[in-house]
Amino acid sequence: MVERAYAKINLTLEVVGKRDDGYHNIRSIMQTVSLCDYITVKKDESDAIIIKSDKCNIPTDKRNLVYKACESFFRAAGIKGGAIIEIKKHIPVAAGLAGGSSDAAATLRALNRLYKTGFSEDMLRKIGAIFGADVPYCISGGTALCEGIGDIITPLKPLPRMDLVISIGGEGMSTPAMYAKFDDNMQQNTIDTDGMLDAINKSDARGIAARLGNTFERICCEKRSFIIKIKSIMIQNGALGAVMSGSGPSVFGFFHDKEEAARCSKLLISKGYYAFYCNTINIANKKS
Repeated sequence: MVERAYAKINLTLEVVGKRDDGYHNIRSIMQTVSLCDYITVKKDESDAIIIKSDKCNIPTDKRNLVYKACESFFRAAGIKGGAIIEIKKHIPVAAGLAGGSSDAAATLRALNRLYKTGFSEDMLRKIGAIFGADVPYCISGGTALCEGIGDIITPLKPLPRMDLVISIGGEGMSTPAMYAKFDDNMQQNTIDTDGMLDAINKSDARGIAARLGNTFERICCEKRSFIIKIKSIMIQNGALGAVMSGSGPSVFGFFHDKEEAARCSKLLISKGYYAFYCNTINIANKKS
C-alpha cells in the first residue's frame, strides 16, 4: 500500500488556555497543502515493525510516530501483525508542518486497508489521538477547525485553491518551551479565528490571507528573528499575507498566483533560506 502524507499549515492558531491535566486547549484552522511524503506499507511475516527512510536524520525506532502508529493500530485491532514501512521524505522535519503526524496518519490508513480491519475514519482518529495531537486531523485533512488538544475536529468548506510559498530560515524552538513561555506571559489573543471562518465560508481569498494569525509567532520571534525577515521579504514581494505555521519555524505566505509565488521562492533561496512553492488542496479522493 502506498499513501501520500500531506503537510498541513495553520491558518490560525490560538492557545485558549491550560487544562487541569497539563495540556493546553487550542483553537486552530488547519489546511492541507500539496507538499507530501510517500509512505509504502507492506506486511511483515515475522510480525516485526521495520521502518526505513531515505533521510538519515529520521529515527527508525520507537521514537518515530510511524512506529507508534503501528503499535497502536495492532493493539486496537487485537491482532498480532507486522509491517515494513518505507518513508520517502519531502516535508521538512520539525518545521510546524505536521510531517511526522501526517506520516503516522498515512500509516494508519494503509494498515487499515492492508489488514482489512474496516476501521472508520473516526476510529482511526481515536487511535491516532493516543500518541499525537495532530494525527487525528491528518487522518482526513482538508480544511478543518481543530479544538481541544487538536482532537475535536469540525470539517469546513474547502478553501479555494491558493498558491503559497513555505520558507525556513533555521531551527525552531521546542513546542513545550513555547507553551511554557505562553503560560509565563499570557496575553489576550488577537487571532481572528471567527473572521477566518467567515472568510472561508465566503471563499474570500484576500480575507483569508488578511486574517492569518498564530499565538506562537510572537514567542518564537523573540529568539528566531529570521521569521520576521522571511515574512518581510514575502510581503514586500507580493504576499497577500504571511504567518508562522504551527510551532514553527516554517513561515508561509499566500500569493496572487503561481508565478508570483515562484519568483518569491527563488528570491528567498538566493538569500540563503530554504523555500519552495506549493498550493492548498482538498484531499478528498487524493489520499493514495
